[in-house]
Amino acid sequence: MTKNIFILLLTIGLFSCSSENNRAEPADEIRGADMSYLPLIESEGTIYKHNNAPEDAITTLKNAGCTTIRIRLWKNPYDGHSGLAEVKAFAQRVRAAGMKVWLTVHYSDTWADPGSQTKPVAWQSQDFNTLKTSVTDYTNEIMTEINPNIIQIGNETNDGMLWPEGKLSTNENQYLQLVSAAITAVRAKSSTTKIMMHFAGINGSDYYFDKIKTVDFDYIGLSFYPIWHGKSLIALQNTMNTLGNLYNKKVVIAETSYPFTFGYNDYTNNIIGLDNQLIPAFQATNSGQKEFISAIKNTVKQSSHGIGFCYWGSEWVAFRGPTSTNGSSWENQALWDFANNSLPALDAFHGDD
Repeated sequence: MTKNIFILLLTIGLFSCSSENNRAEPADEIRGADMSYLPLIESEGTIYKHNNAPEDAITTLKNAGCTTIRIRLWKNPYDGHSGLAEVKAFAQRVRAAGMKVWLTVHYSDTWADPGSQTKPVAWQSQDFNTLKTSVTDYTNEIMTEINPNIIQIGNETNDGMLWPEGKLSTNENQYLQLVSAAITAVRAKSSTTKIMMHFAGINGSDYYFDKIKTVDFDYIGLSFYPIWHGKSLIALQNTMNTLGNLYNKKVVIAETSYPFTFGYNDYTNNIIGLDNQLIPAFQATNSGQKEFISAIKNTVKQSSHGIGFCYWGSEWVAFRGPTSTNGSSWENQALWDFANNSLPALDAFHGDD
């Protein structure tokens, strides 16, 4: 009897250790797509297709090898899109499809980026201590309602978030306090959610991650768009290696994209449309877009600390028609073509090449 009890306890102990190890490391690499506009685009009647037949865009991505869907979250957006209710429903849909949920929490009612980190209107008049409490409470709510697999504390926080109180260049200590308040809330709710800090670009990333080296987070997130961040995949890989080694973190290319054409499908000005905005090895063609994504994936695999990538603007087709001036500035970089049919670039999401 004593021997049997010992074996039982040993088995339980080994199972517990195994479970802890499984929680400590992701099950597989991140092959992600940001699909934040999908609920809005679908609400206006757009149908996505695969092989020229209607198919749920999430299903198309899942079947292509995409493992994770990235979704932005705004506090109180004016039209409700990208707000908590919509994002919660979208996250449930993603999970039902068997994919992971990656939330990009902007801590704003609108776009947060290196040049704009505007506090939510509801928080505008708060003093710093109250603002910190609001960050904690809001993060608690997010974790309770959605409990994502990955959570980004802010978006493109090169100079902090929640300005002016959380502006890194002028209020470094306060920024760190705000970030720590959010992270404490995440950790209290989940032992499995991975926390990412996100820097747009590679130049200056060493400065940023040195500033936050005392913060308790899991993933370093970097954006890499050749139009803005240089055209060297070698420089990207070197940056990933350097940051990963310095801070002992996994590194994710959190945003990237590439055009399949210089054409346009509405009257909304496109972000990219010139040869000098490209990496010469990859043309603005169906095959060029696919080859770029494959190169990004291989750069991650060859990096000592790389764990994945995410394609941004995947779904942002010209959904309001060819005459719209308020449609998409990204339709020539989406993963669906001008007939809303999936592009060959999706083949690059497979994990076995």
